[in-house]
Amino acid sequence: MDWVYAGLGLVILLLAGDALVKGAVNLSLRLGVPALIVSLTIVAFGTSAPELLIAIQAIHDGAPGLALGNVVGSNTANVLLVLGLPALIATFHTSECDTRKNYLFMMFATLLFIAMCFLGPITWIHGVVLLAALGFVLSDSFLEARSHRRESKIACAAAEDLEEIEGADLDMPWWQIGVFMVLGLIGLPLGANLLVEGAVNIATDYGVSDTVIGLTLVAVGTSLPELATTVMAVIRRQADVALGNVIGSNMFNLLAIIGIASFVGDIPVADGILRFDLWVMLASSALLIPFVFLKQNITKGWGVVLSAAYAAYIVVILV
Repeated sequence: MDWVYAGLGLVILLLAGDALVKGAVNLSLRLGVPALIVSLTIVAFGTSAPELLIAIQAIHDGAPGLALGNVVGSNTANVLLVLGLPALIATFHTSECDTRKNYLFMMFATLLFIAMCFLGPITWIHGVVLLAALGFVLSDSFLEARSHRRESKIACAAAEDLEEIEGADLDMPWWQIGVFMVLGLIGLPLGANLLVEGAVNIATDYGVSDTVIGLTLVAVGTSLPELATTVMAVIRRQADVALGNVIGSNMFNLLAIIGIASFVGDIPVADGILRFDLWVMLASSALLIPFVFLKQNITKGWGVVLSAAYAAYIVVILV
Protein backbone atom coordinates (compact mmCIF):
# COMPACT_ATOMS: atom_id res chain seq x y z
CA MET A 1 0.00 0.00 0.00
CA ASP A 2 2.95 2.32 0.47
CA TRP A 3 3.47 2.52 -3.30
CA VAL A 4 -0.23 3.28 -3.72
CA TYR A 5 -0.05 6.02 -1.07
CA ALA A 6 3.04 7.53 -2.68
CA GLY A 7 1.54 7.39 -6.18
CA LEU A 8 -1.80 8.77 -5.03
CA GLY A 9 -0.06 11.53 -3.10
CA LEU A 10 1.97 12.49 -6.16
CA VAL A 11 -1.12 12.66 -8.38
CA ILE A 12 -2.97 14.77 -5.81
CA LEU A 13 0.04 17.08 -5.48
CA LEU A 14 0.32 17.67 -9.22
CA LEU A 15 -3.41 18.28 -9.67
CA ALA A 16 -3.65 20.49 -6.59
CA GLY A 17 -0.60 22.51 -7.63
CA ASP A 18 -2.11 23.12 -11.05
CA ALA A 19 -5.44 24.12 -9.48
CA LEU A 20 -3.75 26.52 -7.07
CA VAL A 21 -1.82 28.19 -9.91
CA LYS A 22 -4.98 28.70 -11.96
CA GLY A 23 -6.94 30.01 -8.99
CA ALA A 24 -4.21 32.32 -7.71
CA VAL A 25 -3.40 33.73 -11.16
CA ASN A 26 -6.99 34.58 -12.00
CA LEU A 27 -7.74 35.91 -8.51
CA SER A 28 -4.71 38.20 -8.72
CA LEU A 29 -5.64 39.47 -12.18
CA ARG A 30 -9.24 40.08 -11.06
CA LEU A 31 -7.92 42.10 -8.09
CA GLY A 32 -5.88 44.25 -10.43
CA VAL A 33 -2.41 42.84 -9.80
CA PRO A 34 -0.28 43.54 -12.92
CA ALA A 35 0.27 40.57 -15.22
CA LEU A 36 4.02 41.06 -14.97
CA ILE A 37 3.99 40.64 -11.18
CA VAL A 38 1.75 37.57 -11.49
CA SER A 39 4.08 35.86 -13.93
CA LEU A 40 7.22 36.61 -11.90
CA THR A 41 5.87 35.59 -8.51
CA ILE A 42 2.57 33.75 -8.21
CA VAL A 43 3.10 31.38 -11.14
CA ALA A 44 6.70 30.69 -10.15
CA PHE A 45 5.84 29.96 -6.54
CA GLY A 46 2.67 28.08 -7.44
CA THR A 47 4.46 25.61 -9.68
CA SER A 48 6.97 25.01 -6.87
CA ALA A 49 4.24 24.39 -4.30
CA PRO A 50 4.45 20.55 -4.46
CA GLU A 51 8.18 20.59 -3.71
CA LEU A 52 7.66 23.12 -0.91
CA LEU A 53 4.89 21.13 0.75
CA ILE A 54 6.93 17.93 0.49
CA ALA A 55 9.92 19.65 2.10
CA ILE A 56 7.85 21.04 4.97
CA GLN A 57 6.01 17.76 5.53
CA ALA A 58 9.23 15.73 5.40
CA ILE A 59 10.94 17.95 7.99
CA HIS A 60 7.84 17.86 10.19
CA ASP A 61 7.76 14.05 9.99
CA GLY A 62 11.42 13.71 10.91
CA ALA A 63 12.67 12.87 7.40
CA PRO A 64 14.62 16.00 6.40
CA GLY A 65 16.84 13.96 4.09
CA LEU A 66 13.85 13.46 1.82
CA ALA A 67 13.39 17.25 1.57
CA LEU A 68 17.01 17.91 0.65
CA GLY A 69 17.20 14.89 -1.64
CA ASN A 70 14.08 16.03 -3.47
CA VAL A 71 15.59 19.43 -4.28
CA VAL A 72 19.01 18.11 -5.34
CA GLY A 73 17.48 15.24 -7.30
CA SER A 74 14.89 17.48 -8.97
CA ASN A 75 17.54 19.92 -10.18
CA THR A 76 19.58 17.09 -11.66
CA ALA A 77 16.48 15.57 -13.27
CA ASN A 78 15.41 18.96 -14.64
CA VAL A 79 18.56 19.22 -16.73
CA LEU A 80 19.29 15.62 -17.68
CA LEU A 81 15.80 14.14 -17.89
CA VAL A 82 13.48 17.09 -18.55
CA LEU A 83 15.68 18.36 -21.39
CA GLY A 84 17.03 14.99 -22.47
CA LEU A 85 13.82 13.06 -23.13
CA PRO A 86 12.02 15.78 -25.16
CA ALA A 87 15.18 16.28 -27.23
CA LEU A 88 14.73 12.70 -28.45
CA ILE A 89 11.48 13.90 -30.04
CA ALA A 90 12.77 17.04 -31.74
CA THR A 91 15.67 19.49 -31.65
CA PHE A 92 15.59 22.43 -29.25
CA HIS A 93 16.66 25.52 -31.19
CA THR A 94 18.36 27.06 -28.18
CA SER A 95 20.80 28.94 -30.42
CA GLU A 96 18.01 31.48 -30.95
CA CYS A 97 17.54 32.07 -27.23
CA ASP A 98 19.45 34.37 -24.86
CA THR A 99 19.39 32.94 -21.32
CA ARG A 100 22.89 33.96 -20.27
CA LYS A 101 21.91 36.25 -17.41
CA ASN A 102 19.33 33.88 -15.91
CA TYR A 103 21.76 31.00 -16.29
CA LEU A 104 24.42 32.90 -14.36
CA PHE A 105 21.85 33.54 -11.64
CA MET A 106 21.10 29.82 -11.55
CA MET A 107 24.79 28.91 -11.25
CA PHE A 108 25.20 31.49 -8.49
CA ALA A 109 22.25 29.92 -6.65
CA THR A 110 23.75 26.47 -7.15
CA LEU A 111 27.16 27.45 -5.77
CA LEU A 112 25.56 29.32 -2.86
CA PHE A 113 23.45 26.29 -2.02
CA ILE A 114 26.46 23.96 -2.15
CA ALA A 115 28.34 26.30 0.19
CA MET A 116 25.37 26.25 2.59
CA CYS A 117 25.36 22.46 2.55
CA PHE A 118 29.04 22.31 3.56
CA LEU A 119 28.25 24.74 6.37
CA GLY A 120 25.30 22.56 7.37
CA PRO A 121 23.07 21.58 8.89
CA ILE A 122 20.99 24.15 7.04
CA THR A 123 19.26 26.38 9.58
CA TRP A 124 16.96 29.38 9.42
CA ILE A 125 20.05 31.60 9.22
CA HIS A 126 21.05 29.90 5.96
CA GLY A 127 17.42 30.23 4.90
CA VAL A 128 17.53 33.99 5.32
CA VAL A 129 20.57 34.16 3.02
CA LEU A 130 18.89 31.96 0.40
CA LEU A 131 15.67 33.98 0.47
CA ALA A 132 17.64 37.24 0.26
CA ALA A 133 19.32 35.90 -2.89
CA LEU A 134 15.90 34.99 -4.27
CA GLY A 135 14.67 38.50 -3.56
CA PHE A 136 17.61 39.95 -5.47
CA VAL A 137 16.96 37.69 -8.48
CA LEU A 138 13.25 38.52 -8.55
CA SER A 139 13.93 42.25 -8.21
CA ASP A 140 16.43 42.18 -11.04
CA SER A 141 14.07 40.17 -13.26
CA PHE A 142 11.23 42.58 -12.52
CA LEU A 143 13.30 45.66 -13.31
CA GLU A 144 14.69 44.14 -16.50
CA ALA A 145 11.30 42.97 -17.71
CA ARG A 146 9.77 46.37 -16.97
CA SER A 147 12.53 48.12 -18.89
CA HIS A 148 11.84 45.91 -21.91
CA ARG A 149 8.06 46.07 -21.79
CA ARG A 150 7.78 47.90 -25.09
CA GLU A 151 10.21 45.73 -26.98
CA SER A 152 8.68 43.24 -29.34
CA LYS A 153 11.01 40.41 -28.48
CA ILE A 154 12.25 39.36 -25.04
CA ALA A 155 14.17 36.12 -25.23
CA CYS A 156 13.44 33.69 -22.42
CA ALA A 157 11.96 36.33 -20.11
CA ALA A 158 8.84 35.94 -17.99
CA ALA A 159 5.60 36.22 -19.99
CA GLU A 160 3.99 39.64 -19.75
CA ASP A 161 0.86 39.26 -21.82
CA LEU A 162 -2.18 37.74 -20.16
CA GLU A 163 -2.58 35.05 -22.77
CA GLU A 164 0.96 33.86 -22.09
CA ILE A 165 0.51 33.44 -18.34
CA GLU A 166 -0.12 29.87 -17.28
CA GLY A 167 -3.74 29.40 -16.26
CA ALA A 168 -4.86 32.96 -17.08
CA ASP A 169 -8.50 33.27 -18.16
CA LEU A 170 -10.15 36.68 -17.77
CA ASP A 171 -13.57 35.10 -18.39
CA MET A 172 -13.27 32.65 -15.47
CA PRO A 173 -16.20 33.20 -13.04
CA TRP A 174 -15.56 33.97 -9.38
CA TRP A 175 -17.02 30.67 -8.18
CA GLN A 176 -14.62 28.72 -10.38
CA ILE A 177 -11.67 30.72 -9.07
CA GLY A 178 -12.83 29.85 -5.55
CA VAL A 179 -13.10 26.16 -6.38
CA PHE A 180 -9.55 26.09 -7.81
CA MET A 181 -8.19 27.86 -4.72
CA VAL A 182 -9.95 25.53 -2.29
CA LEU A 183 -8.92 22.40 -4.20
CA GLY A 184 -5.31 23.60 -4.30
CA LEU A 185 -5.14 24.57 -0.63
CA ILE A 186 -6.72 21.30 0.52
CA GLY A 187 -5.03 19.02 -1.98
CA LEU A 188 -1.43 20.18 -1.50
CA PRO A 189 -1.05 19.25 2.18
CA LEU A 190 -3.07 16.05 1.67
CA GLY A 191 -0.94 14.94 -1.26
CA ALA A 192 2.29 15.89 0.49
CA ASN A 193 1.31 13.89 3.57
CA LEU A 194 0.45 10.78 1.53
CA LEU A 195 3.59 11.00 -0.62
CA VAL A 196 5.97 11.57 2.28
CA GLU A 197 4.40 8.82 4.39
CA GLY A 198 4.51 6.35 1.51
CA ALA A 199 8.05 7.32 0.51
CA VAL A 200 9.42 7.00 4.06
CA ASN A 201 7.81 3.57 4.46
CA ILE A 202 9.21 2.44 1.11
CA ALA A 203 12.66 3.57 2.19
CA THR A 204 12.32 1.61 5.42
CA ASP A 205 11.07 -1.53 3.67
CA TYR A 206 13.90 -1.53 1.14
CA GLY A 207 16.59 -0.55 3.61
CA VAL A 208 17.53 2.69 1.88
CA SER A 209 17.64 6.18 3.31
CA ASP A 210 14.92 8.78 2.91
CA THR A 211 17.56 10.88 1.13
CA VAL A 212 17.87 8.26 -1.64
CA ILE A 213 14.09 8.11 -2.02
CA GLY A 214 14.07 11.90 -2.30
CA LEU A 215 16.83 11.84 -4.92
CA THR A 216 15.02 9.28 -7.07
CA LEU A 217 11.31 8.50 -6.65
CA VAL A 218 10.17 11.86 -5.25
CA ALA A 219 12.53 13.93 -7.43
CA VAL A 220 11.33 12.35 -10.67
CA GLY A 221 7.70 12.67 -9.58
CA THR A 222 7.93 16.36 -8.75
CA SER A 223 9.77 17.01 -12.05
CA LEU A 224 6.81 15.73 -14.08
CA PRO A 225 5.21 19.21 -14.45
CA GLU A 226 8.47 20.57 -15.87
CA LEU A 227 8.71 17.56 -18.19
CA ALA A 228 5.16 18.10 -19.45
CA THR A 229 5.83 21.80 -20.03
CA THR A 230 9.04 21.04 -21.89
CA VAL A 231 7.40 18.43 -24.13
CA MET A 232 4.73 20.96 -25.10
CA ALA A 233 7.43 23.56 -25.72
CA VAL A 234 9.19 21.17 -28.09
CA ILE A 235 5.98 20.50 -29.98
CA ARG A 236 5.33 24.25 -30.26
CA ARG A 237 8.98 24.96 -31.14
CA GLN A 238 9.43 27.23 -28.12
CA ALA A 239 12.99 26.56 -27.01
CA ASP A 240 13.01 29.68 -24.85
CA VAL A 241 10.11 28.37 -22.79
CA ALA A 242 11.78 24.99 -22.31
CA LEU A 243 15.18 26.30 -21.27
CA GLY A 244 13.74 29.14 -19.21
CA ASN A 245 11.45 26.68 -17.43
CA VAL A 246 14.38 24.51 -16.34
CA ILE A 247 16.57 27.43 -15.27
CA GLY A 248 13.79 29.13 -13.34
CA SER A 249 12.65 25.91 -11.67
CA ASN A 250 16.18 25.12 -10.49
CA MET A 251 16.63 28.58 -9.00
CA PHE A 252 13.35 28.40 -7.11
CA ASN A 253 14.09 24.90 -5.83
CA LEU A 254 17.41 25.97 -4.34
CA LEU A 255 16.54 29.41 -3.02
CA ALA A 256 12.82 29.30 -2.21
CA ILE A 257 12.11 25.69 -1.25
CA ILE A 258 15.09 25.13 1.02
CA GLY A 259 15.00 28.75 2.19
CA ILE A 260 11.40 28.50 3.42
CA ALA A 261 11.69 24.90 4.66
CA SER A 262 14.66 25.81 6.87
CA PHE A 263 12.30 27.85 9.06
CA VAL A 264 10.35 24.68 9.86
CA GLY A 265 13.39 22.86 11.20
CA ASP A 266 17.10 22.28 10.70
CA ILE A 267 18.03 20.26 7.60
CA PRO A 268 21.05 17.97 8.08
CA VAL A 269 23.13 17.19 5.00
CA ALA A 270 24.02 13.53 4.47
CA ASP A 271 27.64 12.65 3.70
CA GLY A 272 26.58 11.00 0.44
CA ILE A 273 25.06 14.24 -0.83
CA LEU A 274 28.21 16.16 0.07
CA ARG A 275 30.49 13.64 -1.62
CA PHE A 276 28.51 12.88 -4.75
CA ASP A 277 25.03 14.26 -5.44
CA LEU A 278 25.84 17.95 -5.08
CA TRP A 279 28.63 17.61 -7.62
CA VAL A 280 26.41 15.71 -10.05
CA MET A 281 23.88 18.55 -9.74
CA LEU A 282 26.63 21.12 -10.40
CA ALA A 283 28.03 19.13 -13.35
CA SER A 284 24.58 18.73 -14.91
CA SER A 285 24.04 22.49 -14.59
CA ALA A 286 27.42 23.09 -16.26
CA LEU A 287 26.29 20.91 -19.19
CA LEU A 288 24.01 23.77 -20.22
CA ILE A 289 26.99 26.00 -21.07
CA PRO A 290 27.16 24.95 -24.77
CA PHE A 291 23.47 25.77 -25.21
CA VAL A 292 23.57 29.04 -23.29
CA PHE A 293 26.90 30.56 -24.33
CA LEU A 294 28.01 28.68 -27.45
CA LYS A 295 24.65 28.88 -29.25
CA GLN A 296 24.40 25.13 -29.80
CA ASN A 297 21.04 23.46 -30.28
CA ILE A 298 19.93 20.56 -28.10
CA THR A 299 19.81 17.89 -30.79
CA LYS A 300 18.67 14.28 -30.57
CA GLY A 301 22.30 13.31 -30.02
CA TRP A 302 22.44 15.55 -26.99
CA GLY A 303 19.13 14.07 -25.88
CA VAL A 304 20.71 10.61 -25.86
CA VAL A 305 23.70 11.88 -23.88
CA LEU A 306 21.60 13.68 -21.28
CA SER A 307 19.11 10.83 -20.85
CA ALA A 308 21.88 8.22 -20.60
CA ALA A 309 23.71 10.35 -18.03
CA TYR A 310 20.59 10.49 -15.88
CA ALA A 311 20.04 6.74 -16.16
CA ALA A 312 23.65 6.14 -15.12
CA TYR A 313 23.21 8.50 -12.14
CA ILE A 314 20.14 6.61 -10.92
CA VAL A 315 21.94 3.28 -11.27
CA VAL A 316 24.91 4.54 -9.24
CA ILE A 317 22.60 5.78 -6.46
CA LEU A 318 20.57 2.61 -6.20
CA VAL A 319 23.29 0.02 -6.63
